[in-house]
Amino acid sequence: MNKRAFLASAGAALAAVLAVTHPATAAGSVLTTGSPSGPAVAVGDVLTASLAAGGTAKIATTSGGSTGITCTSSAFNATVTSNPAAPGTATETLNAHTLSTCTTNILGTTGVQSITVNNLPYTTAVTSGGSLTVTAGSAGPIQTTLKINTILGVTTCVYRATTLTATPSNTDNSLAFANQQFTKFSGPGTCPANGFFSAKYGPVKDTTQGGASVFVN
Repeated sequence: MNKRAFLASAGAALAAVLAVTHPATAAGSVLTTGSPSGPAVAVGDVLTASLAAGGTAKIATTSGGSTGITCTSSAFNATVTSNPAAPGTATETLNAHTLSTCTTNILGTTGVQSITVNNLPYTTAVTSGGSLTVTAGSAGPIQTTLKINTILGVTTCVYRATTLTATPSNTDNSLAFANQQFTKFSGPGTCPANGFFSAKYGPVKDTTQGGASVFVN
């Protein structure tokens, strides 16, 4: 074997050894900031978002319907609890979710006093490929309490859901819920039997990292 061939062979052998003892750098994380290839969102970082510009949060009495409650102010914040390499599933704790400045066009109602999201925190799971699932935490089921003004006085309606799903988008760093069903748990007959929640939040930002936009990979 000539010297050049020997060196090439030795180099190939060394590369093979390095490939075994020093594997390639792992893929980027499920959640990153700044871009899909940006830094990983750290465990403990707080993510926040309000309604996307010009959007509203709606609780319709039927799926896709126009009758129900419309809110022009809504926001959430969540703490990241795990963020593995993609593809994978990142997890978060949903600490707060608010809805306010709401109106109603439900027959017999005259206004909305308050909407309260109960039993927080909830658990969220964000998977590569673009889906987010919200499930109940240890405090109890996913539950929302509505206090609605009616022609007969204030009515309290309590609704529950087993899970909620949303779709994240890297185009505008948004998170969209569409017709997520809540079922009446308690309340008089004036409370609708169901509530279908729709809202688009964005951009989702990592406030721990100076408000950098969050991407899902």
